[in-house]
Amino acid sequence: MIRALYTAASGMNAQQSNIDNVANNLSNVNTVGFKKSRVEFQDLVYDQTTVPGTPTSTSGEAPIGLEVGLGTRAIATARDFGSGNLRSTNAPLDFAIEGRGFFQVTLPDGQTAYTRAGQLHLNAEGLLVTNEGYALEPQITIPPNATSISVSKDGIVSVALQGQTAAQQVGTMELATFQNPAGLKALGSNLYVSSTASGEPTTGVPGLDGVGTLAQGFLEESNVSVVEEMVNMILGQRAYEANSKVVRTADEMLQQTNNLGR
Repeated sequence: MIRALYTAASGMNAQQSNIDNVANNLSNVNTVGFKKSRVEFQDLVYDQTTVPGTPTSTSGEAPIGLEVGLGTRAIATARDFGSGNLRSTNAPLDFAIEGRGFFQVTLPDGQTAYTRAGQLHLNAEGLLVTNEGYALEPQITIPPNATSISVSKDGIVSVALQGQTAAQQVGTMELATFQNPAGLKALGSNLYVSSTASGEPTTGVPGLDGVGTLAQGFLEESNVSVVEEMVNMILGQRAYEANSKVVRTADEMLQQTNNLGR
């Protein structure tokens, strides 16, 4: 019965992690470029009383064993990088990626980070930067006398200059892809950095070699489904309640055992 207390407690801890993850998904339902995640579980070690194949006689052996599990634990958080819906903004510096790929930005320490959030702005030097002021990589500078900005699906950035009729190309946006994007390390602020699990990034022009294309004037919404997360929350709550009931039942059984000597 003492074992049941600890086993049920491990289930409660695991479901708490599950509910925490659901809460994070729901809180970011309106975060541009956010990718939902799910908690994955793993059973713990087993107390082997009888091992399968143990001899039962000179000519026989046990076809099955006797073992008792010791609970569960949250082992991983798997992020779903499926595309979210595109929302039209008509803003010339809003971009969405249709398909695979990440925008590349340079952090203050020189490290390259990756994001699906395409809300870009111009800084005082005319560089395309994120909301945090991180410059897009490769850097693209917009001339101060530009009257309009146009970006094609394959990432070519062109501007119309005051007093000129022909558009001028000022740079090309590149996207990064990963063999295992689920292995990226989340930094917050819609940013990720590569890890040994994700592999090294492969950069390329949008629309080539399986890389997604760009949509100017659109933003990618989060891929969180409120209905799905509410269902997950109910399932997690019921699992938590079931484990808490096991704790109460084990406690009552211990109480009954203690009362035997009275």
